[in-house]
Amino acid sequence: MARERIRLGGMALPNGVLVHGPTSWACAVRLPDGEVKVASARKRFVASGVRNPLLRGPARLLEAFSLLPELRRALPEARLPFERPQVLAAMLGSSVAVRLVRGSRLGPAAQELMSGLLSLAPAAFALRGGELAAYHGAEHVSIGSYEHDEPRAREHERCGTHLVGPILATTALGQYAASALVPPPLRAPARLAAQLGAVAVSTEIFGWMTRHPDSRLARALARPGHEFQHRLATAEPSPEQLEVAEAALAACLGLEPGGDRG
Repeated sequence: MARERIRLGGMALPNGVLVHGPTSWACAVRLPDGEVKVASARKRFVASGVRNPLLRGPARLLEAFSLLPELRRALPEARLPFERPQVLAAMLGSSVAVRLVRGSRLGPAAQELMSGLLSLAPAAFALRGGELAAYHGAEHVSIGSYEHDEPRAREHERCGTHLVGPILATTALGQYAASALVPPPLRAPARLAAQLGAVAVSTEIFGWMTRHPDSRLARALARPGHEFQHRLATAEPSPEQLEVAEAALAACLGLEPGGDRG
């Protein structure tokens, strides 16, 4: 009988890979002199105890992003994907474009769908050039091979890119409702509530998708994210990049109860 594996998550960096498990995280980066440097620790905030369906999705995102300050303190050599000036400029441009779209003559539904697509621009821009896409592929190969106990390709069925379809749909619906059904004085808080609701609903849909991968609906919802992952978000990693990802994986498993690779 195959041994049950710990479910892991990860994040690719321009110079390395972050891997996190239920209670711990580890990051490995390649330094300019070629050395691989690793840092690891227990998580300070764990979202697994949050059971409310409206809160557990945002809590999982909070858990992932709360690792970044810890990472920077423990491993200052790590470079984050959105630190590049070009990406910051893309984020500003995307924000301006969204405002222009929402002030246009397009219908509310079209405005929200276009705004959702524009909001993806910074992420797409971050993946252009450099080594980030290849480290993303290395993250998937390493984690996928561990979880399935066999060599895996650079795409992973639980990659966050699979949230693209659900979050675009739920955000468009929520923002449309906030714009069309709520009086103008209350639209700002209604938009915020709609965005939080979209995150909550999208993560619940994503969880259902991972539990029912053979469902026709699950495959349809995953298609936009799969195409984004395959065509843009990942690239074939080099042996040196796989070495970095494996170092992060081993360090994370070393802190998880029952996390040995046997």
